[in-house]
Amino acid sequence: MTTFDLTHTSEPWVVAVPEGTPEVRRQLSELAANGGVVHHFNAGELTTAQGVFRTFAEVLRFPGYFGQNWDALVDCLDDLCGEVTGGVGIVGVIRNADILLETEHLPLFVSVLCQGADRANSAVDLDGDPLDRPAIAEHFVLEFGEFDRARISARIEQPDLTVTVEDGFVGFALDPDEWH
Repeated sequence: MTTFDLTHTSEPWVVAVPEGTPEVRRQLSELAANGGVVHHFNAGELTTAQGVFRTFAEVLRFPGYFGQNWDALVDCLDDLCGEVTGGVGIVGVIRNADILLETEHLPLFVSVLCQGADRANSAVDLDGDPLDRPAIAEHFVLEFGEFDRARISARIEQPDLTVTVEDGFVGFALDPDEWH
């Protein structure tokens, strides 16, 4: 049984899966059919922090004032315009994620994706006050050619994240004791 839903505002925010996972394809189709948007990233463009900033800014059409740093990436992921999300939701699919396992910034990158998605999937701000926009479904999928759950979870695991390891995926979300 799948314990992630890319079409709703529920954790986990980032899932690592084998390439071509049928359940992921089904959920992406459902999101698109309901007006959401799927964006594709090639992991080869994300092997450096600057590559992450440049590629995400281009694909997700960040504003010109995007600060090209991790905190600014969180802010922009939280504040995506309706054109990028369809006003419903967004899934960023990162293909060929295997090459990211060797990058120094991978744990921070996944944490930042979780931070941005956690905020976007909420209808309240960090102080608990209602936002002037509804929550949108925002998730990220890391697709691996060689799916080794133990290696992936060990490489990305860090104190600010919760890690869920299942047969067909590894899920990541913010640890509520650290973030909420």
